[in-house]
Amino acid sequence: MLELFKALADPCRLRLVAVLLNSELTVQELTQIMGMGQSRISRHLKILAEAGVLSVKRQGTWSYYRAGEQNSFFSAIRPEFERALEQLPERRNDLAAVAQALEARRRRSLEFFDRHAAQWDELSRTLLPVPEYQEALLALVPEVPVLLEIGVGTGTLMAQLAGKARQVIGVDHSPAMLVEARRRLVQDGVPGAELRLGEMTHLPIADGGAGCVVANMVLHHAADPQAVLTEIVRVLQPQGTVVLADLARHEQEWAREQLADQWLGFEEDELQAWLEGAGLSDVTIERATATNGAEDVLLVKAIKR
Repeated sequence: MLELFKALADPCRLRLVAVLLNSELTVQELTQIMGMGQSRISRHLKILAEAGVLSVKRQGTWSYYRAGEQNSFFSAIRPEFERALEQLPERRNDLAAVAQALEARRRRSLEFFDRHAAQWDELSRTLLPVPEYQEALLALVPEVPVLLEIGVGTGTLMAQLAGKARQVIGVDHSPAMLVEARRRLVQDGVPGAELRLGEMTHLPIADGGAGCVVANMVLHHAADPQAVLTEIVRVLQPQGTVVLADLARHEQEWAREQLADQWLGFEEDELQAWLEGAGLSDVTIERATATNGAEDVLLVKAIKR
């Protein structure tokens, strides 16, 4: 308890905890948000992490910080602590700066996909190969009246998904990608498929409007994966199904620049915790194991509680 109170007894560290309660941010992003030098921010983060207030996740050369659960006393007082943090003088400006940092992540991704839409299939297949998993993914998708695919990309999966539902909706935030997807769907003669422009965290579909949501190799491009999962749960009907395919944790640091990856894949227990925290149950995770230098893929299925 004494170590916790010492760690929190600093205005800068209180602000850091406040911005990390609901976001996962790098040291570089925190220096911009807080308007402080990296050495000062790193020292405060070290104190908070040692006290169990923050947890750190290392991905390649980047370290992501967020509020942790290692300190049981902090977890116990956290609800009241969060309410008190709203009174910090810098709170409004800090929240605006966090929003700007997440928007910068989103904008980098959008610019990349708009620029490389026509070459995307070849780029992703050549630069970061994965094992063949599409058949296993489709086997997890139930037949439903309305199916939503997030991050439809060039539409490579929609023709197969169209056989699973009366109505298939594809959403992507890149207008250039939607042009490629529309061209492919016309070429493949897919009837009834609808394409919509939208963000993963603000899906253009009503609450409970989909019986199944599919996200194929999308989550590692998300600025805030947990926010995406929360939005998926919003649009799922009760007992609806979410099916994900994404990269297992890897060390290909170059993928951030060459493929606009926000995250170097995910750990299984990490995904499980996020899914359950978003309101999903009956979580199953299968691993498609790679060979010849390819990266493993995690196939995930869960049900809305």
